[in-house]
Order: sequence, then structure tokens, then C-alpha cells
Amino acid sequence: MAESKPVHYLLIAIVQEQDLDGATKALQNIGAPVTYLSSAGGFLGRRNATLLIGLPVERELEALVALQESCRQRIEYMSLPLEGSPMPMPAPVPVTVGGATVFALPVDRFEQF
Repeated sequence: MAESKPVHYLLIAIVQEQDLDGATKALQNIGAPVTYLSSAGGFLGRRNATLLIGLPVERELEALVALQESCRQRIEYMSLPLEGSPMPMPAPVPVTVGGATVFALPVDRFEQF
């Protein structure tokens, strides 16, 4: 039995909360349906949004460009205690946050009622 190629993708995009409005508007402007779920990052514990985007395979690149243009990376500083210091004085450490993490899942079947 020959394997058929998917005709739709479910894109799962994790974006920072401050990029949510821009990302959803950019996706809506290209006609991509978007549902979002509130989520939190595991490393920094910051608020994120998980976007669920269903679209035909041929529109994947268009959606990725829209996300890339609307979600930017930033440098933020986390305070970490200095090791071996007699007083717990925090040392700010630069951390790159933001952008979008996107997973593309093939969809074998899609129905809309």
C-alpha cells in the first residue's frame, strides 16, 4: 500500500505573550485560521501562547514567514546568585528569549462542520 502525502498540516507555534497579537494578526491577514492556548515556558516560567494553525501543505511557508516577521527574539536579564559568594548578590545573566518555536504535524484527515 503506497503512503499518501498529507494535504494539510497542523502547525503548533509557541510564541511569547507579547508577540501574540502581532502573530495572530499576521496569520489572520494571510487567511490562516488560528486558535491559541495560554501556556508557560519551562525554563524561565514566562507566559507564552501556543498557537494551533491548520492549513494546506502549500501554505506552510507563508505561515512560517508571517510568524518569523511578527515574533522577534529579545535579550532579557535573569538574576542568578554568584557561586561561592558570602552574600547572595544576584549577577544579571543575559538570556535570549522570544521568537517562535514551530512544529509541523501532518494531518491525514481534516473535517470542518
